[in-house]
Amino acid sequence: MRIVSLLPSSTEILFGIGAGPQVVGVTHECDFPAACLGLPHLTSSALPATASPGDIDRHVRASLHAGSSLYHLDAELLERLQPDLIVTQELCEVCAVSYAIVDRAARRLAPDSRIVSLEPSSLEDVFANIRYLGCLTGCGPQADAMVASLRERVDVLRSRSNDVRVRPRALILEWTDPPMSGGHWTPGLVALAGAEPVLGNPGANSVTLAWESIAAADPDAIVVAPCGFNLAATRRAVAVLESNPIWTTLRAYREGRVHVMDGNAYLNRPGPRLVDTAEIMFSMLHPARASETSAEVSGPDRSGAGRR
Repeated sequence: MRIVSLLPSSTEILFGIGAGPQVVGVTHECDFPAACLGLPHLTSSALPATASPGDIDRHVRASLHAGSSLYHLDAELLERLQPDLIVTQELCEVCAVSYAIVDRAARRLAPDSRIVSLEPSSLEDVFANIRYLGCLTGCGPQADAMVASLRERVDVLRSRSNDVRVRPRALILEWTDPPMSGGHWTPGLVALAGAEPVLGNPGANSVTLAWESIAAADPDAIVVAPCGFNLAATRRAVAVLESNPIWTTLRAYREGRVHVMDGNAYLNRPGPRLVDTAEIMFSMLHPARASETSAEVSGPDRSGAGRR
């Protein structure tokens, strides 16, 4: 089988279950695991590379209003690669090349080429996607083993979280200008990490918030993990918030409980590392018990997480 993965999350899953040798093309955003880095890129971004969060938001809204895509798909390369299976999504036009564009390009392929759309809205959905890709690629046993291993870690973390006496009220910001709270799987990860999600939208899209609503909620802790931003870009976005008078009056800011996370690698990518994300959040939100999380994800250098 020849596979094209048009999602960083599906690329991680495919390589994780042993289907990596079947992958012949990926997106420009597929950067994990290292084995995928040399594969042909079928996409590129139409977004300005160095723009601020506010500029990016305005560009996104204008493009969507005009019916323009935020991503370019190399249809000629796709035709040359002749994949048997294309893995894509319809969940979010901002997160990846749209399904409609993929569908049009796939008409130039062999009639038996198959397009699969992954639409996870929860951690359980991600586990189901892993098993599904395992079935499609002949890697069912490896997929089952991956899910079993992830479930073991979830069970351990849930047990630790259940022992937490005080569950902080945590706001997850998936964008900073304008502020947006986490949707889909994010509130569930917060709960798994032993906290109460604030202003989240479980199972559905992220929600644009008013700063006044954030001030009224006044969360105990804030995790900033803008979609598509690495840790350095996230820190720059947080630095800009220093000029926002509401931001600096929030209790989480004043008491030093604002945390930053590499959202591109962890929170915003619905793949196996969502379990890492929950473990990282546990360490952030319960610092006195941070040593209980796995060594692979507990430190800022290893996890891509850090404090303000």
